Amino acid sequence: MAQETRTASGDFELTTDELRVVTRYVVRHAEDVLPVFEQAVPGDSRPRAAIDAAWTFVDGADRSRLQRVTSVDAHRAARSAPSEAARLAARSAGDAAAAAYLHPIAQGNQVGHILRASASAARIAEVEAGGDPAIGEAALDQSLRRATPVLIDVLRRYPLAPDGASRVARLMSALDRSLRQGADKPSERVPVCGDDERGRECTP
Repeated sequence: MAQETRTASGDFELTTDELRVVTRYVVRHAEDVLPVFEQAVPGDSRPRAAIDAAWTFVDGADRSRLQRVTSVDAHRAARSAPSEAARLAARSAGDAAAAAYLHPIAQGNQVGHILRASASAARIAEVEAGGDPAIGEAALDQSLRRATPVLIDVLRRYPLAPDGASRVARLMSALDRSLRQGADKPSERVPVCGDDERGRECTP
């Protein structure tokens, strides 16, 4: 585990390896729901470009203007999307590219850069199941299993995510608390393969 450095203001440093772990976690969720956007808005490649940019960073390239530009473009695609699910899918793609630039500022709103795509994926699952909250909760369970110790270590450097009125905000808060509460318990998370496997789950 990397040595954490904090300033007098409570801010800290994030290593490039830690940023890659966070970005991998976000982009895997975003990639899962990308088809929802592409089916709703065929021909708009902006969210896919953001996901590709996120993987470029995860796979070892330096973060660059590529992640910033594609993130902005994906969020613009989200604003013009025709449905809640498509909007959330495009926004998740933008979040994936932006995760490379997660700010090491000890503020709860930064948690959204780590967990909002997970919560959005859970909400999309609910919407596609007719609004069934049990489906969203099952999706959060999958997100819990995907979280690595490094991801949780980074998360715990931030205050809890602020409460929000939207369903995505509530799902994110629930995931945030579950990850923190489970951090000291024996892990049941699935092992994760190396970078060349893009974080696919391995067979123990």
